Amino acid sequence: MENNQNDSTAYLKPGSLPINKQAGLAKNKRLSISDGQLKWEKIFKGILRIMSIVMLILVIGILITLIVQSIPSIKALGISYLWGKVWDPVQNIYGAYPFLMGTLLTSFTALIISIPFSYAIAIYLGEYNTKGWLSNLLKNTIELIAAVPSVIYGFWGIFVLVPLIRTFEAKIGIAPYGVGIFTSSLVLAVMIIPYAASLGTSLIRMVPSPLKEGAYALGATRFEVIRSVILPFTRTGLFAGVLLSLGRALGETMAVTMLIGNTSAIGNSFKEIFFGPGNTMASVIANEFTEADHTVYLSALIELGLVLFFVTVIINLIGKRIITKFTNN
Repeated sequence: MENNQNDSTAYLKPGSLPINKQAGLAKNKRLSISDGQLKWEKIFKGILRIMSIVMLILVIGILITLIVQSIPSIKALGISYLWGKVWDPVQNIYGAYPFLMGTLLTSFTALIISIPFSYAIAIYLGEYNTKGWLSNLLKNTIELIAAVPSVIYGFWGIFVLVPLIRTFEAKIGIAPYGVGIFTSSLVLAVMIIPYAASLGTSLIRMVPSPLKEGAYALGATRFEVIRSVILPFTRTGLFAGVLLSLGRALGETMAVTMLIGNTSAIGNSFKEIFFGPGNTMASVIANEFTEADHTVYLSALIELGLVLFFVTVIINLIGKRIITKFTNN
């Protein structure tokens, strides 16, 4: 009977531990590793939480600073500040409407111009030409466009684009200023193309191959695959790239300041407004902040920053809502 007993120690080499003891040591070792991993997991989670709280405090601090510094202007001008059309620091008359309209007009015009180019680049690099020297060249060029300082775009617009726009305006019977909202929108469109294009390229390359292969197996052409498979699969990310581009356009300062004409006057017709000189909230702050010589003037400029902050937040919330709707559908 003793020979028939299942004694694990009988099959061990001399000097070695029994199998059950070896299993216990391995189990303890796994438990100790798990405890260490759990410890570092808690530390990493705590670091992420602290960083998130710091970012939240930073945003709240910026908002509180803008509100506190805008109080003199809010008390002196009231809510009429938002739709006032006159900006005259000499007479202490301040209206944000021309700059609000200029900001929205330049940003959305640039976005409308840039979307076809951004999506075309994303589809070409993500689906048609994913490898090779041409693909790498285009990808590096897109990254370079995003890295070029905005003042360089301003100089390019002044010396190259403004003469062309001036000639075009003369042909259509508009005062040939050259600078203006349309000119700054064109340059701004070039500047924001890389944001949506780069994100779109990465998303299109991440589309699962079985989805595309299944569509091809059913007889779909490449255009039909892009329209019916790739774009629906990546529409949330593509819209997020557009939202990122819009946020970049809203806050652009230097290139717009150099090309928009820097005037608070508003034209009588849409054609005069769109092709004529204007101003944005960011550009007027950059131009006049150092010239603010009294409290209300300085506070009015800071209140422009507060308005721009709220405009950006509202547009992002609307964009998030649309993204959520796309995701649910």
